[in-house]
Amino acid sequence: MTAKVYGIPNCDSVKKAIASLKANDVEIVFHDFKKHGVPAQLLDEWIAAFGLDKVINRKGTTWRSLDENLQSKAQSPEGAKALLLEYPSIIKRPVVEFAGELTIGKTDFSKDPS
Repeated sequence: MTAKVYGIPNCDSVKKAIASLKANDVEIVFHDFKKHGVPAQLLDEWIAAFGLDKVINRKGTTWRSLDENLQSKAQSPEGAKALLLEYPSIIKRPVVEFAGELTIGKTDFSKDPS
């Protein structure tokens, strides 16, 4: 099986998800936001699937470092998308496509649910 992981390589949550997937013999295809940007079409899908409130990580240092004018852009879907494309570090991580399921922020992919 293969999983596609979107994120930033030095993010602890991304590292945990990758480690969990590898521990379950899952092959990883990694999409680095810093090197490859955020696929705009996929971003639309993520926003549709999870909603802006879940896609935007308002607890992270990047979000907190943005001035209020930039943060206020996130009030509209168009402004939020532009902000997410410009500052991919504010996307909640990791985004994972695995076994026909799309998850955001999930780090445990163990087969045993306990």
